[in-house]
Amino acid sequence: MIEVTFDQLQGWLVAFLWPFARITAFMAASPLWGHSSVPNRVKVGLAVLITITIAPILPPMPNIAVMSWAGFGIMVEQIVIGLAIGLVMHIVFAVVQASGEFIGLQMGLAFASFFDASSGTNIMILSRILYMVTLLMFLAVNGHLMVLETLVMSFQTLPIGLDTLNANAFELLARYGGTIFASGMLLALPLVGALLIINLALGILNRSAPQLTVFNIGFPTSLTVGLTLMMVLMTDLGHFLERLFSQGLAFMQELIELLAQVN
Repeated sequence: MIEVTFDQLQGWLVAFLWPFARITAFMAASPLWGHSSVPNRVKVGLAVLITITIAPILPPMPNIAVMSWAGFGIMVEQIVIGLAIGLVMHIVFAVVQASGEFIGLQMGLAFASFFDASSGTNIMILSRILYMVTLLMFLAVNGHLMVLETLVMSFQTLPIGLDTLNANAFELLARYGGTIFASGMLLALPLVGALLIINLALGILNRSAPQLTVFNIGFPTSLTVGLTLMMVLMTDLGHFLERLFSQGLAFMQELIELLAQVN
């Protein structure tokens, strides 16, 4: 007859539950695994599989009971760490969505939107297209494997049971959110600049020749030029996304190291 003592059960729970909390929180916040189209059972099953796989290489766990206030605090700490890491990748993917919004507004495609179940809001069709291209590119360059490797290595830099987290890291994460506007505008700037010149020219034409129906030629012109420039932009989109992914992974590692630093 197999007997399991309370100490053995406590050790198994400690070795599994706290890493599972960090990994689950990361998957809930990340844009790839946290998508609404992925069933919750798949998310939980993948988190369990990763936790069991990495359990033998994790640092020693603190000798703290799971069902205690200290254990609850460690659980909350792991959830916060996982959400912070996942939010970095969410910001990276939000860059191309913001760029699609900028381009779509300038092209006159603001009406071309649909309801996105993952975000619960209406998004422009151009943002959705760029998001899907970015997601496929992320999988093509094995970005998902790099992110998982960074997540697993975070247990070495940020071992479970760390006394405190550096609050400056969360300020750095908030400032990194400005990348959504800066990099998104950088990607959309060639199209936005060209379309802005066209709109200015049409405005001058309307003032000089009011008898011309500028609205009838303005929208087809903006749409045609915008689609043509989008074809040109797609040829260099891969290089931009590679740099964006590299910056995101580098910032993720920097964030983890900063969280481990004690004030």
